[in-house]
Amino acid sequence: MVSPVFVGREAELGTLSEAFEEARKQAASAVLIGGEAGGGKTRLVTRFAEQAASAGAHVLMGGCVELSTEGLAYAPFTAALRQLVKEMGAPDVAALLPEGGDRDLARLLPEFGEPSGDKETETGRARLFEQFLTLLERLAERRPVILVIEDIHWADRSSRDLIAFLSRNLKDAPVLLVMTYRSDELHRQHPLRPVLAELGRVEGVARIDLPRLTEEEVAAQMAGIRGDVPEWSLVKSVYRRSEGIPLFVEALMECGDACSLPESLQDLIIASVERLPEETQRVLRIAAAGGNRVGHELLAAVTDLSDLDLEAALRPAIAGNVIQVADGRAYAFRHSLIREAVHDEMLPGEHNRIHARFAEEIDRDRRLVPPGRAAIEIAHHWYSARDNLWALVSAWEAAGKAHAAFAYTEQIQLLERVLSLWDRVPDAAERIGVSHTTLLELASEAAAITGEPDRGLKYVKGALAELDEAAEPERVANLLVRRSQFKIDKGRSDAADHLRYAERLVRTPSAARVRVLSRLGSYLMFTHETQEGAALTREALGIARDLGDECLEAELLTNLALGQSLDGDLEAALLTNQRAIEIGERLESPRIVLRALANNVDALNNLGRSEEAVELALRGEAKARKYGRYRVSGAFIANNRAEALEALGRWDEAVEIIERALTMDPLPRTRGYLLRVRADIAAGRGEIDLLAAVLADIGGMHGQPDEFAQRWMTNLRLNVELHLLRGNPVEALRAAEQLLSSRTPHSSKPMLGWRSMALIRLVHQAAESIAPELSRQTWAKVQEMVESLPAKGAVAEAYRLMCRGRFDEAAAAWERLGRPHTRAVSLTEAAAEAAQSGDRDGAASRLREAYPLAAGLGARPLLTTIESLARRVGAVLTESPKEPAGALNGHVTAAELTPRELEVLRLVALGRSNRDIATELFISAKTVSVHVSNILAKLRVSTRGEAAATAHRLSLLT
Repeated sequence: MVSPVFVGREAELGTLSEAFEEARKQAASAVLIGGEAGGGKTRLVTRFAEQAASAGAHVLMGGCVELSTEGLAYAPFTAALRQLVKEMGAPDVAALLPEGGDRDLARLLPEFGEPSGDKETETGRARLFEQFLTLLERLAERRPVILVIEDIHWADRSSRDLIAFLSRNLKDAPVLLVMTYRSDELHRQHPLRPVLAELGRVEGVARIDLPRLTEEEVAAQMAGIRGDVPEWSLVKSVYRRSEGIPLFVEALMECGDACSLPESLQDLIIASVERLPEETQRVLRIAAAGGNRVGHELLAAVTDLSDLDLEAALRPAIAGNVIQVADGRAYAFRHSLIREAVHDEMLPGEHNRIHARFAEEIDRDRRLVPPGRAAIEIAHHWYSARDNLWALVSAWEAAGKAHAAFAYTEQIQLLERVLSLWDRVPDAAERIGVSHTTLLELASEAAAITGEPDRGLKYVKGALAELDEAAEPERVANLLVRRSQFKIDKGRSDAADHLRYAERLVRTPSAARVRVLSRLGSYLMFTHETQEGAALTREALGIARDLGDECLEAELLTNLALGQSLDGDLEAALLTNQRAIEIGERLESPRIVLRALANNVDALNNLGRSEEAVELALRGEAKARKYGRYRVSGAFIANNRAEALEALGRWDEAVEIIERALTMDPLPRTRGYLLRVRADIAAGRGEIDLLAAVLADIGGMHGQPDEFAQRWMTNLRLNVELHLLRGNPVEALRAAEQLLSSRTPHSSKPMLGWRSMALIRLVHQAAESIAPELSRQTWAKVQEMVESLPAKGAVAEAYRLMCRGRFDEAAAAWERLGRPHTRAVSLTEAAAEAAQSGDRDGAASRLREAYPLAAGLGARPLLTTIESLARRVGAVLTESPKEPAGALNGHVTAAELTPRELEVLRLVALGRSNRDIATELFISAKTVSVHVSNILAKLRVSTRGEAAATAHRLSLLT
C-alpha cells in the first residue's frame, strides 16, 4: 500500500535541488537528512536521485547496515564502488586514481586485484581516504556526482571518519553528498552525534529535519494509495493513529477496518505480515535474520527450499509489498522497521538455529554474500547464534580482514570480542593459532594507530603481565616502546624511562635493537638531548647496514638528519636527507622519499634559500598527489612550504595553503605545525584573538620544558609575541625567562633558537623601563646563552645581528634573503636608535624604507610602531610630499596591496559577497574574509562601501 504519488516534502526536495545546483557550480556541498524511522527519508532521496539523474548527474548509492556496528567497515562506500565498477569496469575506475591507488581499493573490492603489500599501517587508512576523494573528484570532471549514503546512524567508525573527511575536502569539485539518518535513534552517547556536530560547522553542509506529514498530506497519501478521495473522518482517524508517519499510514491502510488500535508500533507493522501464509511468515523470519537484503541463493540454502518452493513462499510477501525483488537476484524488506519487527518475532531457539544456518552456508560458499563481507557476516551470525567456539574463531578471522582494510577501530572491536570469549573456549589458542598475549599485542597496535592511548595502555599492561622479560626480551622491549608512545600521547613525562629500559633489554645487535634505538634516538633529539640521540641513531644505522636492511637505513638517515637540523648543521642535513631519498627511490618507497624531501624543504628555508624551498615543496606535493599520499605526506610538505612563504612575506599565500591543508584532516602532528605557522602570521598582523585561539588549540599556553623541542620553543615564543601584542612586556619577559630555562639546551636551528633570541632582545628593550632588574637578568642569560650557540648559515647570522643590536647590518642581511618582515623590524629598530641619538633624518629614511614593507604585509602592529615613531621625528613616510603616506592620511597606492588583495578589492567594488568572491577566485569564504579585513585596514576605512569608494577615488583598480 505505497502511494504512487509523491506527497509533501516539496520544500525538502527544493533544498536538495538547490544544493545540487550549488555543487554544479564547482562548490561541493552536502545535505544531512534526519527523520524518524518510517518518516520517508528513502522516498525523498530516491525521488531526488531520479530527478538529478535525468538532469545529467552521476548518482552513486550506498547504505549502512546494522552489521556495521559489529565491524563491517566502509559498507556504503564499498557498495557505491561496486556500482561504479559495474557501470564502468574496474580498469576504467583504476585509471582515474593515482599510480597504485587501485591496489588500496583492492582491500575493499577484489575486482581491483591484489591489495598493496604496503605495511605502513599508521598511514594506510589516510591513503585509502585520499583514494576515495580523488576518485570522486575525477568522476566529477566528467559530470556532476551525487553520492547518497543512507542510514548513517548505523555507520561504522571508519565510514563516519571518511564521511567527515569527504565533507571537509570536497571543496571545488561538483559533488553533492546526501546522507540520511534516524534522528529518533540518536541517544546522548550515540557515536554519530559528534560527527553531525562537526559537519554542522563545515561550510556548504545543509541539514534537513524531515517533519511528519500534515493532516492534508496524509489525506493526499491516502488518496494516492486508494485511487480516490477518502472520507474526511477516515483521514482524521488514520492521521491520529499514524501521527503523520508515512510508513504507519501505509500500514493502517493495509489492515483497513480490521485493524484496531495497536498496542505498539511494532504490532502495527507486524499486522500485515501476520495475515500472510504460515510458510511465508517462516521464510520471512529466516530472511530477517540475514539482514535487510538477502540473496536468493543464500536464502534458498538456509531455508532448504528449492527455487520454485522459495519463490512460491515469497510471492504473497512480494504481492503484499512486505519484501521487494532487488538487483542481483536478491530480496529486500521494504523498510528496515519491517525487518526488525519480523526478526523480533523469532523464538530464542529459532533465533540461534537460523543464525547458525546462515553462518554455515556462508562459510560453505562465500560467494553467497557480496565480496569482502563473508568474514564479518559469519562472525555476526555465529555470535548471534551464541556459539562461543565459532563466534571466537570467526571474530578472529574478521579482525584480520578489518586490519587488511585499514579499519583499525573495527579490528579492535572484533579482537575485544575474541578476548571476551577466550575463557569460554578451553582450547582457544589452538583454535586460532595465537596466544592470549599476542591478541593483546595486536589490540595495542591497533589502538596506537587509532590514537586511543588509554585503551592501548590497558592492552600493553595486560601483555607485559603475561611475559617474562628474561625469556622474551625483544617482545617485552617492543611493548615498552609502544607504552612510551602512549605516554607521549597522554603528555606524560616518563616515556624516556620506558625507552631506556627497553634499550637495556636488547643489547645484542639485532633488528629489535635497531627499532628501540630508532625510537629512543629520535625521542631524545626531539626533547633537547640531540647529541645522545644522534649517537644512538648512528649506532642503529650501523646495525641496519650490517643487516642489509636498506629500508631501516633510510628511516634512520632521516632521523639523523633531524638531529643535524636541530644542531644547526643544515648543509649536512641536506646531504643526509638526499642519501635517504636515493635509497627510497631505489626501493620505490614513497613514504621515505617524501619524508626526506619534506625535511629538505625545512633545511633550505632555515638556510635562507626559501625560494628554493618553495619550489622543492611544490615538487614534493605533486609527488604526494601522484602517490595518493597527500593527506599523509603532502600536508606536511605543504606546512613547510607555508613556513617558507611566511618567511618570504607571502602571507596571504601561506594562509590559503594552511587553510586548505587543515581541511584535509592531516595527522595531529602536522595539524599542530600548520597552526603554529598560522599563529606566526597572526602575530605579525596583530590578530590577537586568533593567536590566542591557536595557542589554546595546540595546548601552547603553558609549555613545559620536557615537551618536544620544536613544539615547546615555538609555543613559548608565540606566548611572548602574544604578551607583547597585548601591551604587557613584563608578562612577555616572564615567558622569555621560561624559554631561557637553564635546564633546557637550546637548538641552534635558525628558526628555533636564534629567532627566539632575537625576539627576547626586543622584549628586553620594551620592558627595560618597566621592570629593569628582571629585564637585566633576562638579557644577561641571553648573552651567556648565545656565546655557546653557533650561528651557521645566513639566517642564523641575520638573527644574531638582531640579537646583538646591529640592526642596520641585520636589515641588509634580510634584504639579501628576501625576508620583508624581519627586514622592516630591523629597519624600525635601527630608526629608533637613530632617533634616540638625535639623527632625525637617519630615522626618517629608515622608516620610509620600512613603511611600504609593513603595509604590504598588513603588519598592523609594526605599522603602528612606524607611524608613532614617524610622528615623533616629524617624518613623512612617502618620498613625494604631494602624496602623503596612508599611515598619516588614509591614502595608499596599489603597490601596497598584494595582487590577491587587489583581486578581492575589485570584486568588492562590484558588490560581490564573500561567498561569490570565494567561488570566483576558488578560495574559501573564510580566506576572503581575511583579505577583506586586511584591505579595510590598509585603506583605513571601516566598511566595504567605503573601500569601494576609496579604490575608485585613488584609481587602485586601473
